[in-house]
Amino acid sequence: MTLLDHAPARTEAAPADVVRALHPLVSAEATAEAAASATGAAIEPADLEQAVWLRLLERLELDGPPPDPARWVRNAVRAEARRARRTARHERPYRDETSADPAGCPERIAVGADERRALHAAVDRLPGRCSRLLAAMLAPGDPTYREIAGKLGMSQGSLGPIRSRCLGCLRRMLAAEVVAPEPRGKER
Repeated sequence: MTLLDHAPARTEAAPADVVRALHPLVSAEATAEAAASATGAAIEPADLEQAVWLRLLERLELDGPPPDPARWVRNAVRAEARRARRTARHERPYRDETSADPAGCPERIAVGADERRALHAAVDRLPGRCSRLLAAMLAPGDPTYREIAGKLGMSQGSLGPIRSRCLGCLRRMLAAEVVAPEPRGKER
């Protein structure tokens, strides 16, 4: 007596009846095979089940139900597990170095360039030596305090305090240009 004998009496078992009868066996076999292969490549029991159901439905369409469903399920689960392990051994992760950094996407590059242009324009409008000092600090070569002091003809020790005053001036100037939202989303 097989599991299919429990299905309603018909001349040919419907696929739904076969699936209903074999579901506990397929689930148990897939879980056991996935646990047994834990030392090798990781195989999900649900993936094994899905592959076995696909093979069973293909078989039902071509040849009808297997004569010994329990043996067929065990063999199919083991075959799918071997195929999954073999596939996992040959797979290599794809490493796309260009898209790994989200900061390198075109939108962020454009926004960053726009922000840098706005910052440099604001720095150019600063009064006195603040404009020259902050422009030197924003130079693309990332100069040291010693290099900036030599370029501007200032003492290295006075750069920090002057920089602080200039940044405060820049902050006030930008705050007057950009209206900051008040708490709870209201604008001034």
